[in-house]
Amino acid sequence: MTDLPELGFYGLAGHSGSPRDLLDQVRDGERLGFGSVFLSERFTTKEAAALSGAAGAVSERLGVATAATNHNTRHPLLTATFATTMHRLTGGRFALGLGRGFDLLFDVMGLPRVTSAQLEDFIGIMRRLWRGEPVVDHHGPAGDFPYLSQDPSFAEDIPIMLTAMGERTLAFAGGVADGVVLHTFFTDDTLARAVKAVRLGAERAGRDPAGVRVWSVLAAVGDHLDEEAQLRKLVGRLATYLQGYGDLLVRVNGWDPAALARFRADDLVSGFPGAFDVIATPDQLRHVAEMLPDEWLAASATGTAERCADRVLDQFRAGADGVVLHGVTPAEAEPVLAAYREVRPGGPADALPRNPGRSRPA
Repeated sequence: MTDLPELGFYGLAGHSGSPRDLLDQVRDGERLGFGSVFLSERFTTKEAAALSGAAGAVSERLGVATAATNHNTRHPLLTATFATTMHRLTGGRFALGLGRGFDLLFDVMGLPRVTSAQLEDFIGIMRRLWRGEPVVDHHGPAGDFPYLSQDPSFAEDIPIMLTAMGERTLAFAGGVADGVVLHTFFTDDTLARAVKAVRLGAERAGRDPAGVRVWSVLAAVGDHLDEEAQLRKLVGRLATYLQGYGDLLVRVNGWDPAALARFRADDLVSGFPGAFDVIATPDQLRHVAEMLPDEWLAASATGTAERCADRVLDQFRAGADGVVLHGVTPAEAEPVLAAYREVRPGGPADALPRNPGRSRPA
């Protein structure tokens, strides 16, 4: 079976109380030919370092990336050690993916909000430590560190990825990161603009724009799934994003903010006690579906497996280097992969590295 280094999946997509499920998902993903597994972090049963180690231990070819963890939740030396350990454990298949996270969550946790200046400073610290350099008497946006060191013999080349949505963050990511992971429910036009912003950011920083690997994230919810699964993975997931950062998602897509206001004003939505993709009933999800404009839900892959495969191709047509199929396990995505293989063009994708943070072989 032909491997597909240009495709990835999220391990334990969404909420999960059963982290052991990741083991079978990684085995299935590798068996089916996925290129990479992406691991998000939630402060319940989805700690990124533990999940990364598990994914690396039960795979031989699959790339592994955090997408994302937050730099402010661990000491820099601990994060550097985590990444170096994963790098060597996987034989170079690991990429450290960072993100901004949520300001309100950091406020209640007593942690500083994440800024671009912090991320740039932190990335510089990581790369110095991986080169075997000590960090001495450091005073910068990422913090004050009298002395940091791993091992002077180190010469580790570990890619760093950033998750990004807004144009400024996308351009910033292009200037400092090796790879960028976009967000679910981007329209094709938004995706094209996002890729352009990343490339422009790289060019302005004096870097090779083609050297930054850009991953689209596509909700792949085909009609081979049952109705409740489709509702939860499509309507529930989009509604959950709108609960958390709807203003940003609506703005980057150029959607009608009045539709978001109507969604938020609905009695069910305004008083809902949790995430729609986790606790909503099918009837509640059907109610939410009636409020969401068709064009919002269309920023996904739905319908037959063949239609979903064509939507994957749309992501490449818009400029993405890779596509993360979101919201489904590898087993659930199997019909889509079979259909994609029938229409997949040959060429550059075949030469993509296993490591999702690299655009060319190390």
